[in-house]
Amino acid sequence: MKHFSAETMINDTKTIGNLGEDIACRYLTNKGYTIVGRNYLKKWGEIDIICSTKSKLSFVEVKTVTREIKAGKDQGDYRPEENMHPRKLERFGRVIQSYLAEKYPRVEPDWGIMGLTVTLNIETKTADVRLIDNLVL
Repeated sequence: MKHFSAETMINDTKTIGNLGEDIACRYLTNKGYTIVGRNYLKKWGEIDIICSTKSKLSFVEVKTVTREIKAGKDQGDYRPEENMHPRKLERFGRVIQSYLAEKYPRVEPDWGIMGLTVTLNIETKTADVRLIDNLVL
């Protein structure tokens, strides 16, 4: 569990998404990845995080959700990875191909796709992070 500050918890999806990506970057860095870039944007999609190890480039799709616990009841069994649906992954693949063509026009590096989910608990100000490695488009 990662902790985040109370002042960052705003009911704004952009703010929550940015917080999730910040947490994801810290998580990946702690796992030994180097952050190469963030928010690579084309009109047909976006790559949230691009990171690497010595041997591999990874494209990361981050999904962040908030979870409120009221009166002892968890207000959501929703899992953020449910937002990684086939259409989204298809668009993600197109953006990856654009990135590779732009940055590596001659020799394509070894690369892979990861999903990273961040579940923010508003009450405890903590985040649960899960890495889904080797996603297939």
